[in-house]
Amino acid sequence: MPEGDSVYVAARKLDVLVGRTVTRGELRVPAHATADLSDHTVLGLDTHGKHLLTRFSDDLTLHTHMLMTGSWTVSRQGKWLPRDMMLDVRVLLRTTSSTGGDGPAAYGVKMPIVELIRTADEHTVIGHLGPDPLRADWDLDEAVRRMTADPDRAVSAVLLDQRCVAGFGNLWVNELCFLRGLNPWRPIGEVDVPALLRLGRKAIHHSATVPGAYQVTTGNSRRGEQHWVAGRKAKPCLRCGTPIRVVDEVPNDPERRRTWWCPHCQPGPDAPRTE
Repeated sequence: MPEGDSVYVAARKLDVLVGRTVTRGELRVPAHATADLSDHTVLGLDTHGKHLLTRFSDDLTLHTHMLMTGSWTVSRQGKWLPRDMMLDVRVLLRTTSSTGGDGPAAYGVKMPIVELIRTADEHTVIGHLGPDPLRADWDLDEAVRRMTADPDRAVSAVLLDQRCVAGFGNLWVNELCFLRGLNPWRPIGEVDVPALLRLGRKAIHHSATVPGAYQVTTGNSRRGEQHWVAGRKAKPCLRCGTPIRVVDEVPNDPERRRTWWCPHCQPGPDAPRTE
């Protein structure tokens, strides 16, 4: 599931491009079909929540967002992807090696959001986001302030709102609610938000930086046991044995995403009824 840690991990893979000159740079989307990043130098990569910023020389930034379909693939010797995969490439970045030959290449596959902007204008695409627990400028107090602005809002909806805190997607929201014993529909005003965020930051940082720990929330990487509740409909809770419950998302309602929970470990009201 593409979440903040997914983008952070992708950025670290793309770090191999930093300092290299682009020999072929194509953005295969209608808005930037004529853009050419050739001869530009990759200066660095930055992430904020689920957004990736690839900075180039001449005040250019490539802004991408994976949503649910996108992915990044890197080849370290300039190799091409298989022909059937190349049909889905939306970003193509081939670079030079230190000896002047072919260097690493990066491919943004099925990337739904691809925008080329001025580096000075990055605020136009990420300025609305809340603090990111994976960033060095993480601000716990500001995240708490944003999350508690509407005390009646459900904790799961607040955690998913990227304007409050950036980077937690549906997987992390469900797992964090379980780990804190929170019913997903408990009002945020009744939640120890600083404690929730401290746990969330620790967990997502561990996932993003520790080999083998990526999105394993239970500490057990065995298939079917990586998560406490997410994706475990009707299976016994790994803590108490109660069958895990799930409600599907309500289309076009960002407040009502698919939600898994253990009714014993996370007591409280059932999901709000769908009208």
